[in-house]
Amino acid sequence: MLSSEEIKNLNEGTMMETLGIEYLDVKEGYVLARMFVKKELSQPYGMLHGGASMALAESIGGVGSAYYLGIKDYIIRGMQMSANHVKAAKVGTYVYATATIIHKGRQTHVWNIDIKNEDDELVSSCRLTNFIIKNS
Repeated sequence: MLSSEEIKNLNEGTMMETLGIEYLDVKEGYVLARMFVKKELSQPYGMLHGGASMALAESIGGVGSAYYLGIKDYIIRGMQMSANHVKAAKVGTYVYATATIIHKGRQTHVWNIDIKNEDDELVSSCRLTNFIIKNS
């Protein structure tokens, strides 16, 4: 299992660091993170870009699988992702993403990721399938 320091090091110099994802709680089958909605993550109308929401969701689902399996023995690859964006999140606010595992197989993990605004309103609901590869 990954430690919080390993998760931080894993994200250095990556999209996750660029997005500014902060991991608030990580345990087996569960990840809670937040992200500040900065202008660089917005669409032209000052709202969080759906692609940034999906990048947040895929990132924390990947960390969830890596936390459970460890990164030395396995390689985690996002295989399929879907999202429903139901409410806008404004620039200058935080969004909170909660990932829960709903299938833990030998070769795939399926995660549900809900992203909510500061008022605890659903912004996006995402589903991620990770492909698990044994590191040889």
